[in-house]
Amino acid sequence: MSEITKDGDQTIVKPGQDVVAAMAEEFKNELRPLAKEGPKELVIDLEGVEMVDSVGIGVLIATHNSVSKSDGKFIVINVSKNIYGLFKTMRLDQHFKVMMVEG
Repeated sequence: MSEITKDGDQTIVKPGQDVVAAMAEEFKNELRPLAKEGPKELVIDLEGVEMVDSVGIGVLIATHNSVSKSDGKFIVINVSKNIYGLFKTMRLDQHFKVMMVEG
């Protein structure tokens, strides 16, 4: 179960575990209603996440598409160096903002 925080126009979702096939369905079910609310910013905080697989990437892309339909911003923060490299290779950073972990 993700930690979900709402602060004004921003909704922050912190899965707190690897975004992989085993948890993807539950994660998708948490994100879907949040995206439908049409937040100005939906932030996925990947602090502590060490792995994102293809199914997890699919969930993030689908959520990005939903948020974009309501002119919202989709941002992924606290991304590890390895996950950042994967996102960059897949050119996901050209579709939504990806911020690496500080330090």
